[in-house]
Amino acid sequence: MRILIVMPLAEQRGGAEMMLLNLLEAGKTLAEWEVCFLEDGHMVYDASRLGASVWVLPSGHLRQLARYCGTVWRLAVHLRRSRYDCVIGWMGKAHIYSGPAAILAHTPALWYQLGVPSKNNFWDRNITRIPATGVIAVSEKAAEEQQKLRPYRRTYTVVPGTDISRFDPAKIEPSPVLRAKLGLPAKGALIGMVGRMQRWKGMHTLIEAMPIILRSYPEAHAVIVGGEHALEPDYPAYLRQRIEALGLQNRVILAGFQKNVEQWMQACDVVVHASDNEPFGIVVIEAMALGKPVVAGAEGGPREIITEGVDGLFAPFGQPEALAQAVLRYLQNPEFARQVGEAARRRAQEFSIQRYAQRFVEAVQTLLSV
Repeated sequence: MRILIVMPLAEQRGGAEMMLLNLLEAGKTLAEWEVCFLEDGHMVYDASRLGASVWVLPSGHLRQLARYCGTVWRLAVHLRRSRYDCVIGWMGKAHIYSGPAAILAHTPALWYQLGVPSKNNFWDRNITRIPATGVIAVSEKAAEEQQKLRPYRRTYTVVPGTDISRFDPAKIEPSPVLRAKLGLPAKGALIGMVGRMQRWKGMHTLIEAMPIILRSYPEAHAVIVGGEHALEPDYPAYLRQRIEALGLQNRVILAGFQKNVEQWMQACDVVVHASDNEPFGIVVIEAMALGKPVVAGAEGGPREIITEGVDGLFAPFGQPEALAQAVLRYLQNPEFARQVGEAARRRAQEFSIQRYAQRFVEAVQTLLSV
């Protein structure tokens, strides 16, 4: 198959961008891929390096109506000339462009639902109204909520994978070495968190849980790895304010965006994922692949990954006490933490990028076959 993917982002900020690169890497022999980026950035080079044909079509902002129409028209012309089997919008925002272009070019259109949609959300409702042959959902939770929207679109679930070899603890330096290398505290429990700096990701919950953890483990530290997000530029400042208000300046480290997240997580004793209704949770899989005991958000995609008390623990979003107690359960019982970590590593093997790419192509074939 010849597949065009329309990608609105060209800088790697989170899981959606990594998922695309994983698909291009593991799916080289499964389809002929082309990616149209709606902005320029480092991912254009990354996708090209992985063997995909790439081009940049700067789209500007949706409020720029004339530019939007021009982008859709140029995309439609390209689709007509190149005769793709389908065009896939990588997330709903992309389908705002690729869906109308597909109509003009008489090309089947799909889009990847990378969030948990809601009928109360303006964009979720209206993106679903744009004609599509089908929707690929990132988790069963995302698919379930997508199917509540009207008009009904055929939906197929494809959960992401991660590069298991990259997160193989045997291939990464041990925690003491990495703590020194990364400038992290040498002593005390280290609780880590990785994610974009957005409120729904729950960084503030970990910060507010730290005073509770410190009562039992006064040498403990937390490290939060993740860059700022354009939609919430004030959130990092809010986190710094909370750290200062709670007197945690020497206990919580804001490390910013880091590409070598496997080293940062490997350095930690416990990895926390505190999101609100996470669509899936690639970071959860990555930490589990490292054999780390994980505390994940209690709703959404992590429910499809973790079995409570077997290969991980849950804590409800926005409840610092519950998060602290889950972390303490690991710290107070090292044997339990070890057993959970071992089970987590076994579970993570089921989420390889090779399996992800195969299932993605199968989903496209299935949705196009009707």
